[in-house]
Amino acid sequence: MLFHDAPFLWLLLATCVAYWGVLRTRRARNLLLLGASVVFYTRWSAPLVLLVVATALYDYGMALAIEAAPTARGRRARLVAAVVVPLGLLAYFKYTNFLVAQVWPLFGASRPPPVFAIVLPLGISFYTFETIAYVIDVYRRRIPAERDIVNYALFLLFFPHLIAGPIVRPGQLLPQLRRGRPLDWSRVEVGVRLFVLGMLKKAVVADQLALIVDPVFARPDSYATGTLWTAAVSYAVQIYCDFSGYSDMAIGAAHLLGITLPTNFRMPYFAANPAEFWRRWHITLSTWLRDYLYIPLGGNRHGTLMTYRNLLLTMLLGGLWHGAAWTFVVWGGYHGMLLALHRAIPWPAWTGRPSLRPFRVALTFFLVCVGWVFFRAASLGLAATMLARMFAPAAGLGLAPGVSALVAAILGTVLVAHLVGTFADVPRLVRAVPAPILGTALAGGFLLAALLAPDTGGAFIYFQF
Repeated sequence: MLFHDAPFLWLLLATCVAYWGVLRTRRARNLLLLGASVVFYTRWSAPLVLLVVATALYDYGMALAIEAAPTARGRRARLVAAVVVPLGLLAYFKYTNFLVAQVWPLFGASRPPPVFAIVLPLGISFYTFETIAYVIDVYRRRIPAERDIVNYALFLLFFPHLIAGPIVRPGQLLPQLRRGRPLDWSRVEVGVRLFVLGMLKKAVVADQLALIVDPVFARPDSYATGTLWTAAVSYAVQIYCDFSGYSDMAIGAAHLLGITLPTNFRMPYFAANPAEFWRRWHITLSTWLRDYLYIPLGGNRHGTLMTYRNLLLTMLLGGLWHGAAWTFVVWGGYHGMLLALHRAIPWPAWTGRPSLRPFRVALTFFLVCVGWVFFRAASLGLAATMLARMFAPAAGLGLAPGVSALVAAILGTVLVAHLVGTFADVPRLVRAVPAPILGTALAGGFLLAALLAPDTGGAFIYFQF
């Protein structure tokens, strides 16, 4: 059930009508949202919805046990138990085949390693991080353990963010679920606008660019250097529009139900250094890694070398979180190296001048695009081939003139959108548009996304993580 497909739109519409038009109490509305969330996940995999529910029930009980523990030692033991189980499930479902493939040669086996038929539960990486954050925050006494099982289950299963985030902290969502949520038409307008914007990003930009990116990354040895660079830049824009489009649609759908989800992107390709990029890209993941991994490892509190170690470990594990493949580990290590170098190099004061910011932004975008090659490539060998041909001029296939013009138009549109989002007061501009014109524009955007979405358009990229 994709966000831009009819079944989800009907589910969202029916939920909104019953939520605002029929039900009146907070409890009834929360039960409705929980039921809609179970229906949403069941459409993906009915058996695996039991895993999500079991995870919710387990950590709901463990949080209460942590809070009730009479000693600090007991609290720590129960925290370990609360964290180990969801992490163990994540390791089993996501990394079993990867780990077996790594240790298989150590036993001297001549046959290929076995491949187990394990179905990866959708969204397991996201809801695992959310439930771990919950029990840790209860352990640290930042929040009280939730007494209402419906509220906690809805925190974990709320369908707009269940599959691919944003990664929501318990302190961000649970208080909203405990309060009444009156209908606010201004929030409905914001929700519709974000949802349509996300549809346009996904269907019109990301899925169109995928038609160009996929064949080039599949056979980089067949394409010319210029085509490879075009594909690398196109993939940078594709994954941004795909994932930020999902986030926009998730945040917009939540607004329609009176719930606020955290912002996940802030014009990341206008970042002027690697650290700023991670403050703008997948914000809910980067802040989770900072608060629950980097800082517990020691952060920057124990000297320069330990800071670099902690950065590298955090980003290596962040890369592995994205997928069970060495390409993701290398991508994470690459960004860890960029963050460490950014800290280590004594940049002269003049490099921080505002007039030089465009050059710093261009350099950062260039470095990020190089990293995306590892992220997108199916293997390290294909990534190496593509990078070698990108940096050493090579002959090969090019793009047809019409395709090149389409790519230029799409990339130019995204650049203009970044500029408008950065330098213009978009909310004020939207408020100045008469309601009939705004409504017509939103309807036109929705139809455009529906009409231009290619037939090959599929799941969002981050569904695989």
